[in-house]
Amino acid sequence: MSKSYVELDGKKGVSRRQFLKTGAGVLMGTLAASSGILATLAPSSSWALTTKALSSEEANSILQVTRAIFPHDQLDDAVYALVVKDLDASAVEDPSVATLLRNGLMALNKSANGDWSSLDYLQRENLVIKMAGTDFFEKIRGTSVVSLYNNEMAWAHFGYEGSSYETGGYFDRGFQDLDWLPNPPANDSPAKA
Repeated sequence: MSKSYVELDGKKGVSRRQFLKTGAGVLMGTLAASSGILATLAPSSSWALTTKALSSEEANSILQVTRAIFPHDQLDDAVYALVVKDLDASAVEDPSVATLLRNGLMALNKSANGDWSSLDYLQRENLVIKMAGTDFFEKIRGTSVVSLYNNEMAWAHFGYEGSSYETGGYFDRGFQDLDWLPNPPANDSPAKA
């Protein structure tokens, strides 16, 4: 029987058994075939995120909570995983964040009368919406605003080209390129004086 090895904290040759003993979680996925531009940015169609404070199950649930707060049907889980990565880093630095996230997930499970993650998307989303304003919800929402939308993968998905300052500003870089709307009728524009 062959052993499989993974890299853990820069140490190569850690066996799967040793890896699982560390208590770390792994969040894995594959880019959707429809990822388009995102697939060109990624080095591989498969991705994995190792978590230190969160278990795989907790990481996956937090990814689903993030998707419920900021739903983008066509945005790949790999982009949402960046939120999980940042929340996990916060939980490593501050154990109270780990407690907050675990308690929030337990509250979701309690409100679902069992396993929140086993519900269909709309049921999960409705339970997350009911948690709006709680510390759990606000921690994920606040982290998501930066982690989800301030990265090149999300920019590529939404068609944002990034900062224009370094290249002379937007005026010289397509400010007038409004090719996705029809030209307005001449009589809708004010007359020049």
